[in-house]
Amino acid sequence: MGRTLSTPRQHQLAEGGCAGEAVPGEAGPVRDSESEAGFQSTIKYEVIIYWSDEDGAFIAEVPELPGCMAHGITHEAALGNAQDAIRLWIDTAKEFGDPIPEPKGRRLILA
Repeated sequence: MGRTLSTPRQHQLAEGGCAGEAVPGEAGPVRDSESEAGFQSTIKYEVIIYWSDEDGAFIAEVPELPGCMAHGITHEAALGNAQDAIRLWIDTAKEFGDPIPEPKGRRLILA
């Protein structure tokens, strides 16, 4: 599993690689209280978590943010890494002036 997050611009800039890659079982970056308030709105995006035999890890995808995904050795680790990936996806989109979708606040996919 090489990707944690990506925006369309990151795909253009780095073939297959991306910044802020989460590593299974490792904690994400420490957030300070100032950025924590802005971060709270990002966790409103739907996150889908599933097991991947190929990767040997839980995969967490954020369908509302194209290419935004993370992984972890537990559901909790995958979700924590996904929250970090959401924040990094949004920070990168802001940096490049790319649009940031508003969270829909409802289930997007029903299998």
